[in-house]
Amino acid sequence: PCFFPKIKTDSKGKQRKSYPYEKMMTPYEKLKSLPEAEDYLKPGVTFEEFGTIASGISDNQSARNMNEAKRKLFQTINEQVNQAA
Repeated sequence: PCFFPKIKTDSKGKQRKSYPYEKMMTPYEKLKSLPEAEDYLKPGVTFEEFGTIASGISDNQSARNMNEAKRKLFQTINEQVNQAA
C-alpha cells in the first residue's frame, strides 16, 4: 500500500500535504478511484480482468514475479553490453 496526499490550500495559496490513513491504498485501488479510470487502461483491458489477476495472486507472489522479471531483464541487458564490448 501507498499513502496518497490530501492537499489543503491556505488563504495565502500555499499548499500543504498531509497523508491521512484513509488515503492509504494500493496503486490498483488508486487507479480504480480516479474519475473515468477506464480511459487510462489499454484498449481491450478491463477492471474485471485486473480484479481477477489481483485477487488470484498474493502480494508476496506478485513481488516475486516482478523481481524475477527484473532479474531476467537486467541479465539480458548485461549480456548485450558484454557482447558489444
